Amino acid sequence: MTLRIHFTAEDLARTRLASGVRPLLELGIGIRLLQERSHPVRFDAWRRRAAAGLRPRMLPLFDFIPALGASVGFLDMSGPEAPDAFREMLAAAPRQQIIEDLDRWAAGLRHIPKAARQLRDDPLLVRHLASAVHEAHEFFIAPYWPKIEQLAGSDRTLRLQQLAEHGVERLLRELNPRYITWASPVLHLTTASNRDGDVHLAGRGLLLIPSVFGAHYPAFDHPDDGQPWITFPVRGSAHAPMAPAAVTAGVLSDPPASLRALLGRTRSTVLWAIAEHVGCTTTQLAALVGISPASASEHASVLRSAGLTVLTRDGKCVRHALSNSGQALLDSAGA
Repeated sequence: MTLRIHFTAEDLARTRLASGVRPLLELGIGIRLLQERSHPVRFDAWRRRAAAGLRPRMLPLFDFIPALGASVGFLDMSGPEAPDAFREMLAAAPRQQIIEDLDRWAAGLRHIPKAARQLRDDPLLVRHLASAVHEAHEFFIAPYWPKIEQLAGSDRTLRLQQLAEHGVERLLRELNPRYITWASPVLHLTTASNRDGDVHLAGRGLLLIPSVFGAHYPAFDHPDDGQPWITFPVRGSAHAPMAPAAVTAGVLSDPPASLRALLGRTRSTVLWAIAEHVGCTTTQLAALVGISPASASEHASVLRSAGLTVLTRDGKCVRHALSNSGQALLDSAGA
């Protein structure tokens, strides 16, 4: 099943790139990711650190932002607001709005979470929820924000060049080829929840928002009072449809500084990728790290000569794995 977004010429003219990654939208996607175990190479190291920082007062966020499905309306974190501004907006939300959003959201649920019932009885508790959003951002997103912005900035340069040289339809076609396909004048989305239906933009165009946490399925919304939007995954290079898994993992959980100081950033990432993908080929290793096969082969050769990795043969394929010494090095570095 796909969600079909219909464009007119006016919609194409008004389609645009967001200025950058949105911190609260990343938080919302991150909260969903913490409730499931998909894409372990990209996110498990981040999940472990996030779980260690989880506080009881943050737990209601997981009721209102489920792993799949809609979040409650007053927790719409798709806007460009900074976390401080959003906390103030949410804390000052009118009582009636809180109740109406809760009732609308709960109408589609089989089980109403305890936090939702408590909030409906006392809408002023939304102030505690506002503080929980801010605290969750500080723990889950803020420590990685400089690297997220750096990766997204590189992606934006590539997309703007693509838009300038080939036009908006080429941009739409290459947003996320696995889950977003363009067949003029319709954009087909495959979403995590398998949404199905037709959406007509009605001249509003589409806002394209880059995402590091939204590395696979696109998120989509078409608000009544704003521009419809979708997310797309940032990419690691001009030749990759999205950032390789090891690039995302590196942004969200860098190899330890001691390992980078010893081996250098690229070589330490190669060693880390081999550890995460035991049995990968050189071609797969290059894709994981976002380097050329020749460069991957060279780095792997150096690591093998140092006794940190080993090669095994599988028919015509040569596969990489950690040696005992390589595993001991990663363990001692805290990786």
